[in-house]
Amino acid sequence: MIQEKLSLVSGANGHLGNNLVRLLLQKEIPVRATVRNTSQKKCFEGLNCEVVQADITDKASFVKALQGVETFYAVGAAFKLWAKDPKKEIYDVNLQGTRNTIEAAAEAGVKKIVYVSSIAALDYTRLPTKESYGYNPDRRDMYYNSKNDGEKLAFEQAAKFGIELVSVMPSAMIGGEAFLPLNVSYGILKLILNKEIPVDTKITLNWIDVKDVAEGCYLAAQKGRSGERYILANEECMTITDTTALAKKLYPELNLKIPQSVPKFILKVIAGIMEFSAILKGKAPVLTRKDISMFSGLQQNFDISKARNELGFAPKNPETAVKEALDYLMKNKNLIIKEA
Repeated sequence: MIQEKLSLVSGANGHLGNNLVRLLLQKEIPVRATVRNTSQKKCFEGLNCEVVQADITDKASFVKALQGVETFYAVGAAFKLWAKDPKKEIYDVNLQGTRNTIEAAAEAGVKKIVYVSSIAALDYTRLPTKESYGYNPDRRDMYYNSKNDGEKLAFEQAAKFGIELVSVMPSAMIGGEAFLPLNVSYGILKLILNKEIPVDTKITLNWIDVKDVAEGCYLAAQKGRSGERYILANEECMTITDTTALAKKLYPELNLKIPQSVPKFILKVIAGIMEFSAILKGKAPVLTRKDISMFSGLQQNFDISKARNELGFAPKNPETAVKEALDYLMKNKNLIIKEA
């Protein structure tokens, strides 16, 4: 039997997932939170929610977890831009996870799904980018491919099973409560504070407060039209260098240096060295040659009027989001201790 208002958030120990759980609880909505590893419960301390084990690669675990759920917030996914085997570790996981969880939702009788996609699934060739412009034609990155193909699959599966499904597409989420390991976007602010970005990559990011994205997810469940996609981002992007300049102004005691501009071929040489080092260490590089090819100079400006008008989405501006996120990191120094 469906329990009125019971919501399930997958990937609930992740950055968005955990902040979404907190928001729903504030709104007095009963929450069931799924995690792959139930030993990772620190982020649920003090939260009155049910925490259960479920893995998007294991359909049966979600059939069980989704029993009695009215609204399923499908947040859980492999969110990383680098892996030793990106197709297997990122693309296949996200596609199979989408298929498994929506099939499980259908079997469990879930009424509505808010599917968390990404701005990676948008076509950037026209600015400001709109939802109606379609999908990203750049197929060089497995994470991006997984978000494009995963969202298409989600809509197909939902239509097949007769489930209401709304897709939301967040940009670079920062702010809110955070726990180690930091998500990719928060990790960039950590690199800035630790002076680990010596050169100007000309890479831009569309910063958004994770609390605003969580609110957007909730609004999508309440007001979103089934079969539609909504951008949860800000209108304007900021370069990493401009973000560093803002941090330098806020925290003069850190003596941050503004990254120097260098030719693109030198950037690729630096990235190549970082990739080689990452292979030896078995950890993600700070920068890859693909990052330079795909993202250096890429503008990430969006038309968010659809989310504003239909959902009531009203995010704080990028500068405020960055200031609050930096302040959080500076007050929680354990999150930004430089790794050996």
